[in-house]
Amino acid sequence: MPINQKPVYSKRKKKKTWVKWVLLSIALLFLSLVLILPLTAIFVRAFAGGWSVYLQSITDPAALSAIKLTLLTVAIVVPLNTIFGVTAAWALSKFQFKGRSFLITLIDLPFAVSPVIAGLVFVLLFGVHGLLGEWLLANNIQIIFAVPGIVLASMFVTVPFVARQLIPLMQAQGTAEEEASLSLGANGWRTFWHVTLPNIKWGLLYGVILCNARVIGEFGAVSVVSGKIRGLTNTMPLHVEILYNEYMFTAAFAVASLMSILAIITLVIKNIVEKKSPQL
Repeated sequence: MPINQKPVYSKRKKKKTWVKWVLLSIALLFLSLVLILPLTAIFVRAFAGGWSVYLQSITDPAALSAIKLTLLTVAIVVPLNTIFGVTAAWALSKFQFKGRSFLITLIDLPFAVSPVIAGLVFVLLFGVHGLLGEWLLANNIQIIFAVPGIVLASMFVTVPFVARQLIPLMQAQGTAEEEASLSLGANGWRTFWHVTLPNIKWGLLYGVILCNARVIGEFGAVSVVSGKIRGLTNTMPLHVEILYNEYMFTAAFAVASLMSILAIITLVIKNIVEKKSPQL
């Protein structure tokens, strides 16, 4: 090779470096426009009136009611969907049976259905003029425009998160360890706690985090079934919408900032879980 001729691989390396920085710049610009700037604007507007106004906005009785209802919904929906997700994933990944593909399709259904349509379905089922409305009214049971309807709607839209996170993970792990445990005399429950659960714990936690985040931020389905009764059936997203529509912008952004903080905490936990488990 002549002395003045540069190696070809150095040119290729420079080209790859140039492409890398262009792609990174585009990605950072996009994230700044659609994520960082809006998030910054939320906190700027939330504290525009100072700490006193901010605290007054988030400690208002209606705001506290919305926060409590949101946390109550999370406390009910996330454990139930976790139990269902683990059960469904175990059945679908460890056993072969008729209707298996149909069950997987049903689990994925909330991803394909609009949350507003999901809420409307519950109204048609449990509303006063719905399929079961007369029976519920006769027995003094209220689901729509009450906490049970909010819980049902939130459960519907978050059903897939835990199950879909665990199904491919458990399929990849196979059944060899469970079969070995059973052959050594352990029962199914003991096998689950000492073999299956340790293998899926990080995937399970990841699915729970995603489910939790969706429940907190769900708007469409909950908006349809809640009735938006201030102080009774408003979750945090609904309360933000009502405040904004009433031109109470500082209060709306104050409550929105709380949701943003919860989202950031969720993101941090999600990243920690991803680092703990290279399979995710």
